[in-house]
Amino acid sequence: MKVTVLGAGAWGTALAKLLHESKRSITLWGHDPRHLEELRRAGRNEPYLPGIELPRDWRLETDPTKAVHDSACVVVAVPSKAFREVTRCLAHYSGIAVSVTKGIEHDTGLTMCGILRQNAPEARVAALSGPTLALEVARGIPTAIVAASTDIQTAPKVQDLFHRPAFRVYTSTDLLGVELGGALKNVIAIAAGVSDGLGFGDNSKAALVTRAIVEIRRLGVACGAEGETFSGLSGLGDLTVTCFSRLSRNRGFGERLGRGEKIADILANMVNVAEGYPTARSAWQLAHKLNVSTPIIDEVYAMLYEGKNVALALRDLTGRESKAED
Repeated sequence: MKVTVLGAGAWGTALAKLLHESKRSITLWGHDPRHLEELRRAGRNEPYLPGIELPRDWRLETDPTKAVHDSACVVVAVPSKAFREVTRCLAHYSGIAVSVTKGIEHDTGLTMCGILRQNAPEARVAALSGPTLALEVARGIPTAIVAASTDIQTAPKVQDLFHRPAFRVYTSTDLLGVELGGALKNVIAIAAGVSDGLGFGDNSKAALVTRAIVEIRRLGVACGAEGETFSGLSGLGDLTVTCFSRLSRNRGFGERLGRGEKIADILANMVNVAEGYPTARSAWQLAHKLNVSTPIIDEVYAMLYEGKNVALALRDLTGRESKAED
């Protein structure tokens, strides 16, 4: 089977490597010719996947239309801000299109598969999401993930495509819930990082994660997702790893913010995109549109987009009126 991966960053490269090990014919697309030439020459994708040896016999392509030609499956692994533009090449594509990007488009409130439905109307759309740090996947560390699609035949096909002994793939029909869990946890991970930057401990982190999953579920259900989804891999599982791991970009972003660094400086020298930054604005807008209470998301938004002092955001979050646990 020929598979094209759109996106030569950490996650796209890690998945391309995994698929190559499953004897798939792989085309990896990237927008930067110099980056791809270095990848071809060195057989590594530094600094995205440090120390990982990559295949030499896969195809590297800078033209997205050529990259997706004759592919049975296209995996989209580009940042959410570029997702709509990059996937325009799928206008006449009729195979399986799998989003592995976790985000919510600000202007429309659409998830990435929502964008795929618009840009690739003939494709069978799915999402692949869960607690998956790219470097660990590239190293072959045991991992579990969810393939989701509203089409009951598509999710099992994606499962078969990706499943390996060290990469266990489950299926779900709750595409919206799986995508929202993956997107919203990045916002919470920034809050977790702020907690680390302020020097708080495990009690604080556990409380944050527990209350955050309630908040994520509340917003997800209001959007039409199934509440049970957020107790699974794409909800609680992804939230946990992103809030606790030292490899988490979003947690690292928040930690630097908690230590007093300016947002512009953090963004300027990040190798990988911290998707929680744009998603915080989208999630805040979505929650207010639906009149859903999201106190943690609200405070992260205020810190990132309104310049709210970190200490003041914490005080306002913890100083809210007492209530029963929900």
